[in-house]
Amino acid sequence: MKILVLNSGSSSVKYKLIATGTEDRVLAEGGVEKIGLSDGFLKYKRADGSKAILELGLTDHKGAIKAILDLLTDSAEGCIKSFSEIDAVGHRVVHGGEKFSESVLITDDVKDKIRECYAIAPLHNPANMTGIDAITALMPDVPQVGVFDTAFHQTMPAKSYMYALPYKYYKEDGVRRYGFHGTSHRYVSARVCEFLGVDAKNQKIVTCHIGNGGSITAVDGGKSVDTSMGLTPTEGLMMGTRSGDVDPGALTFLMEKHGLSPEALQAIINKESGVLGISGLSNDMREIEAADKAGDPMAVLALEMYEQRIIKYIGAYAAEMGGLDIIVFTGGVGENQTGVRANVCRPLGFMGVEIDTTVNDGIRGKEAVISTPASRVKVCVIPTDEELMIAKDTEAIVSKL
Repeated sequence: MKILVLNSGSSSVKYKLIATGTEDRVLAEGGVEKIGLSDGFLKYKRADGSKAILELGLTDHKGAIKAILDLLTDSAEGCIKSFSEIDAVGHRVVHGGEKFSESVLITDDVKDKIRECYAIAPLHNPANMTGIDAITALMPDVPQVGVFDTAFHQTMPAKSYMYALPYKYYKEDGVRRYGFHGTSHRYVSARVCEFLGVDAKNQKIVTCHIGNGGSITAVDGGKSVDTSMGLTPTEGLMMGTRSGDVDPGALTFLMEKHGLSPEALQAIINKESGVLGISGLSNDMREIEAADKAGDPMAVLALEMYEQRIIKYIGAYAAEMGGLDIIVFTGGVGENQTGVRANVCRPLGFMGVEIDTTVNDGIRGKEAVISTPASRVKVCVIPTDEELMIAKDTEAIVSKL
């Protein structure tokens, strides 16, 4: 089955065309950026692995997705002859609230429920819906499936997802922890068990999806029991430009002292904080590590803070689950920044975590065990593949139609 996976953002659309089966294959991948601007472009990977860019001035998501489809069927650069070869489209949808605990076939009722989540995901769900609407307009007969970032975390118990606010705000407004990166956490927690040859039902796992955005999840017996992101993706870890955990009293203090509007405060905690806000240099961890090695004091502080919060969540989740069998690193930083992995694991020695520094130093972007044979906790690097997870969910749903 050929499945087109789309991740539609406010001004971008990322895509992969995946042929599912006994051996899954990526047929094409790329993305459109700067939708609505005159300097918009489509970047893609050719069959020989080389990269190319098409300069396009696209006014909306429908035009962007049409450009993707045209490229896929292009006689010189494409990999299919016509749109009809696409059997289904799988969409990443960020927020499903309590409405979706698994991936679903997109219907009018599902679209309505996605729109009902706009209030708690104003930056994400409307953008995701633009991709769904564009496919509906361009390929009205192709089945579409929604795969939700929040769905995996719907197994959390109330003690994990509830905030200690007046209960009416949960009942009336749905204010609770939802968590994100669920598709990634689901993929790597299952994949690491396959990789190690163990039964997921017997494993206590902490999955660390860390990059410019980041979250950590406690997975007990294959189910999410707690996660670091909350009502929005702002809570939890220190991230590239997001603050992560912060005393809400500090936020109201700043609002009052500086006369900040809610919109201004949102911009500060989402776009001006985190690693960028502390270092004053960049939100790119590669640049921060380089500046740290050069002795820049603010880069040193930013890196120490970034790593400390990861350590804190791993320790907390190990205690919450009553033990720990596996730590998984994934995401841009988790898969590639060897120094961060080493610095995070070193203080966890009291739990029996022992990393093989030589092995760790040589692992970037590939599956590996980076702990020593003597380590009581297995530490692994598992590159995430959210697009494959979306494609497999889509295949499973569409094959039953």
